[in-house]
Parts: sequence; structure tokens; C-alpha cells
Amino acid sequence: MVTNISHLVFSVRPSNLAFYKELMIFLGWKTIYSDDNMLGVNSTESASLWFAPQLKEASNDYDGPGLNHIGIGAPSAADVDAVVAWLKERGIPALFETPRHRPDFARSEKDTYYQVMFESPDRILWEVVYIGAK
Repeated sequence: MVTNISHLVFSVRPSNLAFYKELMIFLGWKTIYSDDNMLGVNSTESASLWFAPQLKEASNDYDGPGLNHIGIGAPSAADVDAVVAWLKERGIPALFETPRHRPDFARSEKDTYYQVMFESPDRILWEVVYIGAK
């Protein structure tokens, strides 16, 4: 048997759906469903991300049990830099001394791992990363 990720669902405050929709459109994802309480997006025909209303008040701690972060692959380092500029325009800080190259994560000496990390308004940790030739 071979399986794949079908979808991931994030519980978010409905007041933040506009942020997620704008972010995902900027990242080149397509909206497959949208209403006042839910957003569904995909970048391929198989995997989708869903942003659904939170059912209770709780704070996300990405360093605790559960999902640490979601990584979105970028086609180039320049695309990562475009995300950095998009974040700055919205007053969203880059975290963990990013953007930066991470040679410790690169597949080989000929490759790079160039990333930016940031939090969404619901404290979901995101990484946009280019992995490829220097």
C-alpha cells in the first residue's frame, strides 16, 4: 500500500481567515472552498489545507506535543525573499534569525536550505523553504 497526505485541518479564529486566504493565494495555492467560517486550499490535486473554526479557546504551543510547523516548499531563494517582503509589509516578524541558509539541513555541499519562519495570528508556526542548488 502507498498512501499520501490527503488534507490537514487547522483550527483558527474565523476573524483570521482573511490572513490565511491572502497568504495562501500569495503562495500560489488555489481556493477550493471559502465561506465565513472555513477555508480550503490546495497546491496539487491530492493534498489540501483547511482552516476551520476553533471549537474552544486554547493557545497553540508548537514546542509542545503535536504539530511543530508546516513547511511550504518554494521554487527559489528569491521566492523565499518575496515571502519575507510580504511578511514585513504586514508587520509579521521572521523568527529564529531567519531568513537564512541552513547548511546543516542541506542535502549536499552543492545544495542550500534557505528558509524563513514565522507565526500566523493563531500561533501556527510556518516555514517557507527553498531546497536546491546554491
